Amino acid sequence: MTLLVGTRGSALALAQAGDIAREITERTGVPTELVPVTTHGDVSRESLSSLGGTGVFASALREFLLAGKCDLVVHSMKDLPTAPYPGLRIGAVPVRADARDTLCARDGLSLDTLPEGARVGTGSPRRAAQLAARRPDLVIVDIRGNVDTRLNFVTSGELDAVVLAAAGLGRLGRTDRITEYFDLDSWPTAPAQGALALEVRDEEHSDDLARALAAIQDDATHAAAVAERSILFRLEAGCAAPIGAHAVVSENSVELLGAVYAPDGSGELRSTGSGEVGVPRTGDGEAEDFVSFARTSIIETAEDVGHALADELLARGAAALAPLKQD
Repeated sequence: MTLLVGTRGSALALAQAGDIAREITERTGVPTELVPVTTHGDVSRESLSSLGGTGVFASALREFLLAGKCDLVVHSMKDLPTAPYPGLRIGAVPVRADARDTLCARDGLSLDTLPEGARVGTGSPRRAAQLAARRPDLVIVDIRGNVDTRLNFVTSGELDAVVLAAAGLGRLGRTDRITEYFDLDSWPTAPAQGALALEVRDEEHSDDLARALAAIQDDATHAAAVAERSILFRLEAGCAAPIGAHAVVSENSVELLGAVYAPDGSGELRSTGSGEVGVPRTGDGEAEDFVSFARTSIIETAEDVGHALADELLARGAAALAPLKQD
C-alpha cells in the first residue's frame, strides 16, 4: 500500500512533507506519494492578519483528507487551529526543527547594527511587536510571499532585512542568508514553530499507516507543542495573535515561557510555569500500558502548564494589552 501524503503546494510545504514521506519509507519500508493541495492562504495576496491567520492554510487540506483523497496531511503546527476538528486528530508529531526566529539582512547586519530607519519586513504581528519593542526607530513593512520572495525583498534593496523562521530556512537550504539568530528566552516564537503535525482521520487505520505514525512520533516535541499551543487555546487567541511561547520538555518535567505583546511594541507581559510528570510503577507484563500512560501523562502535564500560564497572563491584563480573540 502506498500512503498518500497531502500537503500544500508551496516550496516549503513540499520540502517538509517530502522529508516526512522519505522518513516514513526509510523507517518502515512503506512507500509514500505526495499529493499537493492549493489552499486559500497560498493564492491570496492579503496579509496574514487580515486573512485571520488561524486555519487559513489548513482548511483545504482537512477537507481533502476528510474526503478520503489522502491518508494523512502534513501541517506546520504553528498554523494549525488549536480547537479540535470533527473527524480528524493529530496522529503524530515528528522531531522539531530549530524553533528560533532569524534576521536575514543586507551586508551581514544584525538587529542592533541595522541603521536608524531601516526597513524590515514581516507578515507576523508577533514579530512586528518584538521588532518595535527592540528597535522603535525601524520601519516595519507587512509582507507576504514564500521564503524566496521574502529574501528577494532584501536582495533587491526594497528592504534592509526580513525576519524568518530558522526551521523554514533550514528545510529549504537557505541558512546561508541568516545574519542573526534570536535567542528563544528573549525572543519566544510562535507556539509550535518548527514543529510539524501529521493529521489523520479519526478512525481505524491500516497497519501501514499505524506503523508510519508510530515510527516518526516524538513525544518531547509533541508535549512542547501542546504546552505552547495550550496558551493560545486558553486565551482564545489565533495563530496570528502577538503571542510568543517556548517550552522545554524533559523526561519528568515541562517548563514553559509565554509572552503577550502590545502590537506597537509598547508593552509586554511575560510569565513562566512548570509541571512535573508523574509516572507510576508498573510490572513487566504491563509494558504497553506503561508506554501509553507515560505519553498521555506528559501531554496532560503540558496542557495543564499551558492553561495555568495563560490564566496568569489573563489575570495580569493580557486581554487589555493585545487583541487575542479569534474571529
